Amino acid sequence: MTPTPQLPIEEVLRNELVSGDTVLGTLGPIMSHLLANHDNSLFSDEIVARVRGMIGHLANQMLDELGRTLELADPGILAEGQGRELASELATSQALLTHCHALALEWQLAERLEKRCAIDPVLTPLLQALIASTREETAEMAMALLASQVRFVQAQRRMELPLTELPGDLFHHAVLTWQTFSGNSDEAALQMANRAMRDRFDEGASRLGLLDRLVGAMGNGVRAALSISHAGVAIFCTALASQSNQDRDVAVVSTNDRQLARLALALRSAGLRPKDIEKEFLTIHPDTVLPEGFESLRADRAGEMLQASGGWSPG
Repeated sequence: MTPTPQLPIEEVLRNELVSGDTVLGTLGPIMSHLLANHDNSLFSDEIVARVRGMIGHLANQMLDELGRTLELADPGILAEGQGRELASELATSQALLTHCHALALEWQLAERLEKRCAIDPVLTPLLQALIASTREETAEMAMALLASQVRFVQAQRRMELPLTELPGDLFHHAVLTWQTFSGNSDEAALQMANRAMRDRFDEGASRLGLLDRLVGAMGNGVRAALSISHAGVAIFCTALASQSNQDRDVAVVSTNDRQLARLALALRSAGLRPKDIEKEFLTIHPDTVLPEGFESLRADRAGEMLQASGGWSPG
């Protein structure tokens, strides 16, 4: 990103944003194509494998629930026989694929920053401070998030995604896909399994729900969450999404090296000063330098550019 007198900073960033939007728009279709190809030797990339693992785990959980409801001697027999086929049905959802892709990218970034910068993927300085808060509600939410983040790390290491950790709309879509897929099963058992899964689902208690609530409760203190070394990847991405008016999955993807303009604009839109944005880039993309003239870009203009880009909708 190099501005010139003929091409000022806003035009440079706008061009970069258009290029980034093109990449965002292809994520779902490309991931769908890769997942549909069962020759793993051709697609050994870690992200694709992780997304495939998460989709497969979602399918197996729902089939296992039906197996338990049917009181099968081996409840897992349904997943063994039908898991791959149901996973293929789930993978037709671009929204679900792009969400799993964002989770995989989030974990990849967390692993990279842990190795390079010693940023703990679970207990960060900000979360530690929130746990020690004198406000009981804040401290309880922070403790719940700590436990939830531990489970997220464990699940990502196993390439899994608990059904209850999905956003509400994706949970509903996944269960409907499973119901249609299992339509030939005993109707009463199907309804019982459906009710059991829905009764256990509580979006507000999920990791993403807790992140939203905790960041929302920080008020003016949310600026501390925009330091990735202080807040950690999970809280940082949630705060970035909130403060730049973007979907969280988009905020996560913006940390990728193909989305440098979007990340810079999001941080500026969120109210960070250029010198503070440079610090975040030094942590996330240490080999990248902000373009000359970036310091002249106002926060409101950065927000307008983000909104005008059309961005990317996981739906």
